[in-house]
Amino acid sequence: MSMPHERIITTKDMRALDINAEYFGISRLQLMENAGRGVAEEVASRAGRRDAKIAVFCGLGGNGGDGFVAARHLACMGFKLNVILAGRASDIGNEEARKNWETLNSLRSSVNITEVHNSTLIPDVKADIVIDALLGIGLERPPRPPISHLIRKINEMDSYRVAVDVPSGINSDTGEVLGEAVKAHLTVTFHKAKPGLLKASEYVGELVVRSIGIPEEIERFAGPGDVITVIKPRPPEAHKGDFGRLLVIGGSETFSGAPTLAALAALRTGVDLVYIATPRETAYAISSISPDLITIKLEGDHLSTRNLSVIRGYMERVTALVVGPGLGLHRETQEAVGRIIEEAEDKGIPILLDADGLKAFAAFKHSLKTPAVLTPHAGEYAILTGEKLPERPEERAEYIKRQAEQLNAVILLKSHVDIISDGTRVKFNFTGNPGMTVGGTGDVLSGIVGAFLAQGIRPFEAAVAGAFINGAAGDFVKAEMGYHMVATDLIEWIPKVMNDPISHIKLRGKNR
Repeated sequence: MSMPHERIITTKDMRALDINAEYFGISRLQLMENAGRGVAEEVASRAGRRDAKIAVFCGLGGNGGDGFVAARHLACMGFKLNVILAGRASDIGNEEARKNWETLNSLRSSVNITEVHNSTLIPDVKADIVIDALLGIGLERPPRPPISHLIRKINEMDSYRVAVDVPSGINSDTGEVLGEAVKAHLTVTFHKAKPGLLKASEYVGELVVRSIGIPEEIERFAGPGDVITVIKPRPPEAHKGDFGRLLVIGGSETFSGAPTLAALAALRTGVDLVYIATPRETAYAISSISPDLITIKLEGDHLSTRNLSVIRGYMERVTALVVGPGLGLHRETQEAVGRIIEEAEDKGIPILLDADGLKAFAAFKHSLKTPAVLTPHAGEYAILTGEKLPERPEERAEYIKRQAEQLNAVILLKSHVDIISDGTRVKFNFTGNPGMTVGGTGDVLSGIVGAFLAQGIRPFEAAVAGAFINGAAGDFVKAEMGYHMVATDLIEWIPKVMNDPISHIKLRGKNR
C-alpha cells in the first residue's frame, strides 16, 4: 500500500497537531466527536440493516473515547449495541473520553455496557460488526491482559471487524505487530494515514481516512504541541551530561551580553552544561554575572584561528554548538568561524549560526554537512542570500524554503511572524510581540534552540519549539509589564512556558 508523503503523518506529529488544534480553537472534545461520528457513519454504511448487532470494545484513553462517541451515534441510528470497557469506568483518564462515557452510560435501553477489569469478565458477546477502540496510536510494547485477551476475543468473533484509527496491537509508525493484533476488515483513521498502516495491510484491511475538522493549514502553525513533543523525560537515574552539553562561541571586546544571554537561556531550557568560549577579558566579565556560567578564556581581543586548538578540545566534549552571538566581524574571526564549521561538519556536531556567525558564513556559504539551524532576521537573511524578502509571510516562506534546501539547513527567520523551514516543511510561529525588538531576544532564542540541539532534538523540531517558547516568554513578559522589557526578562519565563505551554492560549492574539 502506498500513499503520497503529504497524506501521511507520524504519531508524534499527530499528537502535536491535536494539541495545536486546541490552541487554535478546535477543542479535543470536538475532535473526538468528529472522529467517533466518522466511525459510526462508516459502520452504518456497511451494516446494511438496522437490526445488525454491534459490539464496541473500548479502552480507557482517547481511542476508547472515540469508541464511546461512535456507540452513541450508532444508538441514535437505531442499532442495538454492546459496549465492552477494558477496565473500570472510574479509571478512565482522558477527560474528553470521560465526558463521553458519562453520556453513553445513561443510554441503558439501547446500549448494554460491560466493564472488564480482568480477563474472567470478558462476555461471550455475539455481533455482526465489532469495533476495536482499545488502544489507538502510539503503542510501543505488547498489550497486557485484559486488553491482550480482548484482542484475541475480537479476532475469534465471526464478525466484520472495524479498527478505530489503528488496529490494536499495531505500532502506528512502524507497522510492527506487538504481541497479538486485531485483524481488521476496515480501519478508519483520522486526518491522515499513519505510516504503520501502510506496512501492515494484513491487519488494516480497507483503509479509510476521515477528516476530524483540522484544516491542513494548522499543520503549518507552531503551537504548544511542538514544545510538548520535544521535552525529554528525566528519569531518576539521569546523570550530568545526559541532557546535553552546549558550547557557545561568541562575545568580543564590545559585546559580552549576547553570549551570556544565549548561555543562560540554554540552561533554563534544560541543557546540563554550557561552556562560553570568548576572549579573556570578556570571559571575566561574563563570569562575574553568574556562577552558573563556565567560561573558556581565549587569547586576544576577538576570536581568531590561534584559538582553534582550545576550542577543538571542547568540541570533543559537547553535543552542539552556538556560533555568533556578539562575535564581531574581524577578518580573523570570519576565518575562524569557517574552520569551526568545518570541524563541526567533520565530527557531525549540530550547529546553530546566529548574528555575526551568520555574516561570517555568508562569505563562504555552502550546503552544510552537519545538522544546522540558521537564525537570521530579514537584514541578515539579505546578507546571507543576497535576496530581499517580500512582506507577506506566505511569499516569504517560499524564499526561506528554497534557501533552506540549498544550504541543507533549517532556517528560522525572526520576524513578526517567524518562518521555519528545512527545505521541505514550513511552519509559521505567531508568538511574540513588538516589545521584543529590544536587543538580546535573538540571543535568548539561539540559546533555547541550541539547548534542544544539544539534547538530540532534530533541527526543524528544535527551531519550531524554540521559536514558540521564545515568543511566548516575551508575551508573558508583555502581559506582566507592557513593552518595557529587556532580554533577561524572557529567560525567567522559559521554564514556565515549557512546563505549561498551553497556558499561553489565554494570551494568544492579545499582543497583535
